[in-house]
Amino acid sequence: MKRSYYIYNNGILKRQDNSIAFVDENGEKRYIPIETVNEIYVMSEMDFNTNLINYLSQYGVVIHFFNYYSFYTGTFQPREKLVSGNLLVNQVNHYTDNEKRLDIAKRFIDGASFNIYRNLRYYNGRGKDVQIYMDKIEELRKQIPKSKSIQELMGYEGNIRKIYYESWNILIDQDINFEKRVKNPHDNMINTLISYVNTLVYTKVLSAIYNTQLNPTVSYLHEPGSRRFSLSLDIAEIFKPIIGDRLIFSLLNKKQITEKSFTKDLNYLHLTKEASMTIVAELDKKLQTTIKHKELNKNVSYEYLMKLECYKLIKHLLGEKEYEPFKIWW
Repeated sequence: MKRSYYIYNNGILKRQDNSIAFVDENGEKRYIPIETVNEIYVMSEMDFNTNLINYLSQYGVVIHFFNYYSFYTGTFQPREKLVSGNLLVNQVNHYTDNEKRLDIAKRFIDGASFNIYRNLRYYNGRGKDVQIYMDKIEELRKQIPKSKSIQELMGYEGNIRKIYYESWNILIDQDINFEKRVKNPHDNMINTLISYVNTLVYTKVLSAIYNTQLNPTVSYLHEPGSRRFSLSLDIAEIFKPIIGDRLIFSLLNKKQITEKSFTKDLNYLHLTKEASMTIVAELDKKLQTTIKHKELNKNVSYEYLMKLECYKLIKHLLGEKEYEPFKIWW
């Protein structure tokens, strides 16, 4: 079975015969069979050449790059092998038609906000009194179908997340003093943690999209723009609550991530190497966990759910079946 590889040590990545070889700064060499690689995360300083890039492209291996601060810097995607002119035309048409675009965007926010609500309901049933936040979010969810524009819809989404984040001080069993979501730059360890985990979810969705015929730059909720795969942002909204947020709650409540997991001198902007490795290990464990899919009537992994979401969107764009976002049913 193919898997994700995370490289944290500086070194050289190269092709050697029919394998990938990683040579660290001490000259120690490790081999990675190409048949086992789904994607590679480079979390360090890395040298490689076009011979390796051509080899990875041949096998459709995606590479995600992060800098020293664990900030996502970009992705190398091999040339698309799964292309469909018909799907691309329909994907663009659903963007240029305001009514069709708004309809898809509403479905993304409906699914994301539902999963947010279910997160709160889960913890409310386990002794965390967050009923007041649930009630406020439920009222805002009623406004989603009434939205007349993407801007109005994003406003409801922003208010839902604001209320949701206000409840985190209750959900998390650490003294986090988390009041609001702040980015660029982050102002505390929770915001740094959220951004890092959300980016990991985003890249996982991007890899799922790459293995379908969807174009990752044509989106509906987020405005398409240069230097980003905006459809990944759209679909990631569905999975951030059920994969990203639940992972964060677990890491903090089990004390796997604490204040010591961040560099205090950098205003908690930087995750330690050990903390980053813990996060990706727990994320991969979560993604490989299976659930009994109520429609397919078989066990599927959380990682495969992302690919299924892409297929559902494709059917909607082709007029075969209306897209219904993934919602937690348990």
